[in-house]
Amino acid sequence: MRDVVTVTPCEDGPLLLRGPFELVTQDGERIDAGRATVALCRCGRSAAKPFCDGSHKAAGFRATSEPDPPA
Repeated sequence: MRDVVTVTPCEDGPLLLRGPFELVTQDGERIDAGRATVALCRCGRSAAKPFCDGSHKAAGFRATSEPDPPA
């Protein structure tokens, strides 16, 4: 069995990343996640980007966990 990385969009919240992953900048520099599961910001308000710090709650961020329907 191979390891699989999963990305779970949480309703009104972050993207949860689980599995053997590596985060890098667009220049290829490693970003230390510090743990095996991380929450990535998708509201744009986090002071700890790319990680979620819970700012989506105060900002009133809304998004489903489902993909948008095709245009």
